[in-house]
Formats: sequence, C-alpha cells, structure tokens
Amino acid sequence: MYKFIKTSVVGLLLLLTTACERELLETIPNDRLSVELFWKTEQDAILATNAVYTYLEGTGLFSWDGMTDIGHTNQSFATEALIEKGQTDALNSKVLTEWTNAYKGIRAANSFFKNVDQIQAQNPNTISRLKGEVKVLRAYLYLKLVSLYGEVPLITDEISLEESRQVKRVPAAQIWDFIAAELTEAAPLLPVTQEQKGRITKGAALGLKARALLYAGRYQGAAEAAKEVMDLNAYSLHPAYQKLFSYEAENNGEILLDKQFIKDTYNNNIFATMAPYSQQASTNTFVPTKNLVDAYTMNNGKEITDPASGFDPKNPYLNRDPRLKYSIYVPGEKLPDGKIFNSVPGSGTADAVGYSYITTTTGFTVKKYINAEDLAQPANGGINIILMRYAEVLLTYAEAKIELNQLDKTVLDAINLVRQRADVAMPPITDLSSQAALRKIVRRERLVELAFEGLRYFDLRRWRIAEEVMPGKVYGMTYVENGTLKTVEAPAFERSFNKNRDYLWPIPQKERDLNPGLTQNPNW
Repeated sequence: MYKFIKTSVVGLLLLLTTACERELLETIPNDRLSVELFWKTEQDAILATNAVYTYLEGTGLFSWDGMTDIGHTNQSFATEALIEKGQTDALNSKVLTEWTNAYKGIRAANSFFKNVDQIQAQNPNTISRLKGEVKVLRAYLYLKLVSLYGEVPLITDEISLEESRQVKRVPAAQIWDFIAAELTEAAPLLPVTQEQKGRITKGAALGLKARALLYAGRYQGAAEAAKEVMDLNAYSLHPAYQKLFSYEAENNGEILLDKQFIKDTYNNNIFATMAPYSQQASTNTFVPTKNLVDAYTMNNGKEITDPASGFDPKNPYLNRDPRLKYSIYVPGEKLPDGKIFNSVPGSGTADAVGYSYITTTTGFTVKKYINAEDLAQPANGGINIILMRYAEVLLTYAEAKIELNQLDKTVLDAINLVRQRADVAMPPITDLSSQAALRKIVRRERLVELAFEGLRYFDLRRWRIAEEVMPGKVYGMTYVENGTLKTVEAPAFERSFNKNRDYLWPIPQKERDLNPGLTQNPNW
C-alpha cells in the first residue's frame, strides 16, 4: 500500500508539473484584457464605454481656431503653423494624428458593439443607455473625419489587420447619412440628465446631430434637431459669460457636452500652454489676432469701422462688447497672479511682444479656461473642456432657419438670447427684412460668442470663405508710440490658402503606404 501511495503521489506530481508547464505555454497576454476575461458584467460595459470617452477632443481644441483668421500658431516652427501657411502635405504629423486618433476611437466603439451583448445584464436599461453613449461618441469621431478629409472609410465592425489594409473611402454623403442615423438612433436610448456628470445625454445627441446637419448643409434637419434640444427645456444660458470657463461654473445648465478632467488623476495642461507668458512661463501656443479683436462691436452694437460707433483707436478696448474682455487678455486686464497684463512692445514685462520667442506675437492671449486655481501647478489642470453648449445650439437653429429663408421671430429670439445674456447685454437684433444681413449677423455672433472653442476652422470651410479671410500677414494689437498708432505684425509669417486644395486635408501618406487603395484628395 505504501509503495502504491508513493507511486501515485509521484505520478500526481508529474501530472501537475506537466499541467503547469502547459499552462505556462498558454498564457493570456498581460498587456491587454482578453475577451475571455472581460465582457462579463455591467461594470465591464461601463469601463469599455469610458475608454471611448477618452477620444473626445481635449486641449487640442485650441488648435482649430489657432489655424484660422482669428487665431495664430505662436511658434512658427510648430506643425499647425505649416497648415496656416499652406505649406503642409500628406506627411504632416497633425494630419496623421487626427486620422489615427479618430480611427482608434472608432475601433474601440466597434469593439464595444461587437461584445456588449455577451453580458447578461441585471439591468438591460443600463446596456441600452451605454449603447446610446457609444453611438454618439462614434458619430462625433466620424463628424471630425468627414469634415477634415471628406470621403473616408466607413468602418462599423471590428476588422483584422489585413482587412484594414483593404478598406476604401466612401462618399462623404454616405458618412453624413451614417452620422445622422447614429445620432437619431442614440437619442431615445439616452436620458435627459445623467446621474454621473460628463456622460452623454439626449441633449448632447440631438445637439451633435444639429451641428452635423448644419455642417453638411442639411438645414431643415439642423433646425429641427436644434429645436428638439430647445424643446427639452433642460438647458439655459449661464448668466455670467465671464465665469463660463471657470471651475465654479463647471457642469452648469448651458453645457451639453464636455470632456471632464480631474487634477492629479486625469489632468490637462491648458494653463501651461495657453496662459500669458508671464504666468509661470506659459508657452502661448495659440494666440488671438487683430481680426478676432476687431470683430467685437462697440457695446452699442455698431461696428468699430462705423464713424458713429464711438470707437477710439487710442483706447481700443473701451466700451466694447463685454465678451471681448471675457474671452481675451488685452492690455489693462488683471492676470491670475494679480498683476496687470501689458503686452505693448517695449513695456518691459514678460508679456511684451518681442520679450521672448514664446511670448505672444500678437499682443493678445486667450482668457477662456485660464484660472488662478491652476497658477501653482500650470500643467496639472482639472478644468473641464466644453465641447458643446446651449449658445451654439441657439445659433445653429438661427443659422439654419436663415439659410432656409424662414425668417421669423424665432430666429431673432435665438440670436438675442445669446446677445442678451445677463453680463453681456448687447442691443437686440430687430430687423428680419434681409436674409443677407441676418446671415452676416449670425456668422459674426458665432465668431465672437464661440471664439477659441474649436469651431471657427470648420465654419470657414463649410461657408467656403477661407480663401477670402485667411491669406496674408498676421496682425495683432494696435498701440500708441510717440503719439503715433502702430500695429503689431507677426514676424516673417504669411498665411496662404489654396481654394482648389485646402478645403480638404490630404489622406495621410503613412495610411496610403499601408493601404494603396486609399485614394488621395485633389491636388495633394
């Protein structure tokens, strides 16, 4: 019996050793989650959804306005500066990064839809809601792709590496159809409000649908989607535009969609990259231009070029639309450290034009999102970045109705709600007689209300006016020197825009090397 037991034990040990060796050879990769281990619980579905949220626009939001007539890439060697100057090509790193990041997010969304139905959910409504959220996120990414590149591959399922090298571009109209359908399907799956702040709601789905249809030139659908948001009665304009981009105004009733950040955990570096140089040596990555500052009318509603406006070129920031000083640091404004912003050349401050190659080249810097709470740790910001707010929805509604020539009181009401926010209080628009005049008004309103919120770049392209407003030198502040008015000019920099090429970006060359079946956009 002892001999049998001894033999059995030895055999068992050999069996276990063999089994262990076999298991060592059949390990699960430790750098990713296997589908055999994941997609078991509702929490898995939530985590997978959260992963797609990370592909929402972050601090890159500022680059879009920074490459237009109202903004400027402050360092001429930056990638975005090449796009401004019309000197980019299919090898440009931003052109590639925007493409690859969008498709990474789309792949994450496609993986969610392929696997989420494996979960035996205790609460099916949770899974349904998450599906709505991911549909909106995927539509958001396709909206950026079609706006930048036109025809792009439409991928709605997980594909293999080999399959990815064979995908083809599809007509832009098909992409717009897909975006509209996704958002239409998503809206009923989503609540009007979410318990967890930052998660996508019904209003975000409909608001994004309104934006997409406006960009696509489908004005009736844009007006209807915007009106659906308005009829939810879930949103209102925050009374203080001046505080709209502050910590105290986070998650206010104007915000439809934002990207949420947390200091120390999931932070951003807005202060370090966008604040005036004197504030902890910020890099002033993108700065406002004279075109933007001049677009703000006097507070009586008259343009500064109107002789009856009361504009004083020697006191150019006096009695202007309040949104000017709420959005932009101009000379005389108080800085986060308590000092006064003075960018006049030769003023001796660290913000003076010419002080260093990082100091603003226009004499202006962005004020939105620059908060004193981030002064001590400028690269450890926790301020949320707003991706869509109710003011945009109102202006979308007004613009769509104007383009349809459906000029009625609701158009004026939408525009005037934005203009007459409590701390803005601009004179109301009253004349409905001219479609052309109202088109000019609503476009200006988008410019000054939404400056440096990532929309101007796409507005110029859908309006097809980039070749009119982009080319030429970049100008900044006007100041008095020895009794004479002088205007700052960004040194050795001239913008260019080729109307026969630049309305679409090139398909990245690296992608075409991997997939020769991807055709190139015209004249690239």
